[in-house]
Amino acid sequence: MTVEEIKAKARTEVGPYCKVCPVCNGLACGNTLPGPGSKAPGNTANRNYSKWQEIMVNMDTLVKNSSIDTTFRFLGRDFSLPVFVAPLGGVKLHYGDKYDDQHYNRIMIPAAINFGVLGMVGDGMDRDVMEDAARCMAEHGGLGIPAIKPWNREFVFEKIDYLNERNIFAVAMDVDGAGLPFLKKYNPNAGPKSVEEMKEIIRHAKMPFMIKGIMTPAGAEKAVEAGAAAIVVSNHGGRVQGACPSTAEVLPSIVKAVKGKVTIFVDGGIRSGTDVFKALALGADAVLIGRPILPMIYAAGEEGFRTYMSQIAEQLKDTMTMCGARKLSDITESMIFKP
Repeated sequence: MTVEEIKAKARTEVGPYCKVCPVCNGLACGNTLPGPGSKAPGNTANRNYSKWQEIMVNMDTLVKNSSIDTTFRFLGRDFSLPVFVAPLGGVKLHYGDKYDDQHYNRIMIPAAINFGVLGMVGDGMDRDVMEDAARCMAEHGGLGIPAIKPWNREFVFEKIDYLNERNIFAVAMDVDGAGLPFLKKYNPNAGPKSVEEMKEIIRHAKMPFMIKGIMTPAGAEKAVEAGAAAIVVSNHGGRVQGACPSTAEVLPSIVKAVKGKVTIFVDGGIRSGTDVFKALALGADAVLIGRPILPMIYAAGEEGFRTYMSQIAEQLKDTMTMCGARKLSDITESMIFKP
C-alpha cells in the first residue's frame, strides 16, 4: 500500500476529531480539544507547519557523486534516520476507539526499532500506559524513550525507578506538559520544575535524560545546567498554550545558545524528509514526528509505519542529493534559503 492508500483507509479508522487531512497542518483540527488540535486561538499547530514551508532549499549538484548516508548517532548508538517518533498520549480519546495507548505503543515501539529508529511514548493519568510501554521496551532490549509528565517529586521518582529497573535506553520529561488540564488538577508540586528540581530528577535517573518543551535560549541553557543529555525544541503541538511562535522560528537562537553542549531535537509540523533537511540545516541534530504517524498505524499497523517512514527517508535522501550533502554532518545553513 502507498501512503495515500493508507491515509484513505485511515479516514475510516480514525475519528471524529482527526480528519486525516491530505497534509497534517493543524487547520481542520485547530482549537478542537479533545483531538489533535491546538489550544485557542488554535493557530500554533498550523504555524509550526507553515513556517517550515517558508524555508526553501538551495540546490547544488556540482559535487562528487557518492552514496547518501542518513545514519544518526545518538548516545553511542547508530540509527537509520535522524527521525524519532514523538510521544502521543490519550490516543483513544483524541483519535478514536480502535486503539488505546497500550495497544498503539505495542505496535509503534517494535515498528520503530525494526526501522532502525526509536519511539517515544506518552504518559497520563493511567499509570499502566507508561509501565506497559516500559515492559514492551524491556522485551526489545530497553530501546525506547518514555516521556514522563512533570508530576510531583514522589510520582516522578516512582516512575523513574520503574524505568531504571528495566534498563530503558533513555527517559524524557515533557516539561511543557505542565499546561495540560489534568496536570493542573494534580497534587501540589506537579507542574513547572526549577533547575534544582530537574538536577535532582536527572541524578535519580540511571539513564540519559531528555527535556522536551524548550522554546527559548534561556530554557535551553537551563536544561544544559540541569544535566540534560538532549533537549526537544517543542511547543507541544500548540496544545498547551496559544499564540506561541513556531519551533522553526525559535530553533536558530536555541542552536546558537547550546549547540555542541547537548543533542538538539525539534518537533512541530515536520511533515516530509525535506522538512527534516531544513531542520538539520537550521542546526538541529534530529527531529520528532508524531501526529502523521498515528493514522498510518491505525490503518495498517507496522506496515503503515514502515511505509510512512520509508517515504520520509527517501525524501531526505533526495534532498541531500540535490543540495550536495552526502552525510548528515554535511548539511549546513548555506543549503537553505529563507526569504
